[in-house]
Amino acid sequence: MGDQIARGEDFEKKAEKKLSGWGLFGSKHEDAADLFDKAGNCFKLAKSWDQAGAVYVKLANCHLKLDSKHEAANAYADAAHCYKKSNTKEAISCLEQAVNMFLDIGRLSMSARYYKEIAELYEQEQNLEQAISYYEKAADLYQSEDVTTTANQCKQKVAQFSAQIEKYPRAIEIFEEIARHSVNNNLLKYGVRGHLLNAGICQLCKGDVVAINNALERYQELDPTFSGTRECKLLVDLAAAIDEEDVAKFTDAVKEYDSMTQLDAWRTTLLLRVKETLKAKELEEDDLT
Repeated sequence: MGDQIARGEDFEKKAEKKLSGWGLFGSKHEDAADLFDKAGNCFKLAKSWDQAGAVYVKLANCHLKLDSKHEAANAYADAAHCYKKSNTKEAISCLEQAVNMFLDIGRLSMSARYYKEIAELYEQEQNLEQAISYYEKAADLYQSEDVTTTANQCKQKVAQFSAQIEKYPRAIEIFEEIARHSVNNNLLKYGVRGHLLNAGICQLCKGDVVAINNALERYQELDPTFSGTRECKLLVDLAAAIDEEDVAKFTDAVKEYDSMTQLDAWRTTLLLRVKETLKAKELEEDDLT
């Protein structure tokens, strides 16, 4: 590994020397680019990720001098993929550069892909506000390129994180929109009841019983098969438990559903929020009597 680092540093020095020396403008940047690329490969083999990332940024700058935005964008993406292993902040910065260049040259699918990668990095860092922002950007571009499945995956992330930070109306809007667009699509229609369940759980979090019941009516109009599903039964039972301020009934309904179809962590977290609110109300009632 030490040998690879030494080789990489040697290629990098030669590239710097090319840039600082005399020579035809184009050819010296082309020669330097070739050497920086070789240096990057050596650093990658040595798993020296910071050195690899830094050298790919230098490679990107060479391509920019040669007015090759596509190559520069790819070099920034290579830099980001090295930095991902050692320095998230630098990885995001390099992906931003790559996205801006791909947008300039009209490569929207590449821009979407790297917006999604930025969102995933923010998600890893638990920075949900920024993750939401970049998943939205990715979804818009995927939608414009008619990559509906990936656009929906990004939108679902936006909805899930919006609910986590208690922006329930935004989450409801997205889940309902995905359900509407999926109901007549043979490939996507089987996911509709899951989207409507997610929207319904967000409605429960808002705690407005009238709004919950109105939403359930809407969902049954949207998808006539929904009323016969266990997802619909769960939402109806939970809405009734909230209306009656009955924690035991709420718990039983969740347990019954979970025994057949395990609730994922996101749904469980939100349902626990609803249950805690319900418990607090029950305690208030007890204090008053």
